[in-house]
Amino acid sequence: MSDKVQHITQADFERLVLKSQTPTVVDFYADWCGPCRMVSPVIESLSQEYSGKVSFAKVDTDANQSLAMRYEIMSIPTVMIFKGGRLVDKIIGAMPADAYRRKIDAALGGN
Repeated sequence: MSDKVQHITQADFERLVLKSQTPTVVDFYADWCGPCRMVSPVIESLSQEYSGKVSFAKVDTDANQSLAMRYEIMSIPTVMIFKGGRLVDKIIGAMPADAYRRKIDAALGGN
């Protein structure tokens, strides 16, 4: 795992995501989830590509169940994009890099 993608918990979610000065992509995952393991390298690659423009984080839904409930995570992987303390977009399920890229670009350009 690169240092570009931070593993965060309920305790630091507000500080690192909601109060972040940059848009933040949060990957809600679980270690046992096959599609989550497919998404992980895509998120890693995007974190390099958007370095300095977008923050990237991972939240283990098993270890942070209250956070998963708060954001109504019903299926994983779920990737959410936060900007200015608000949820601006989400993608449920494993998708190709371009799908995430389009959502990230929209969040950077809009709102």
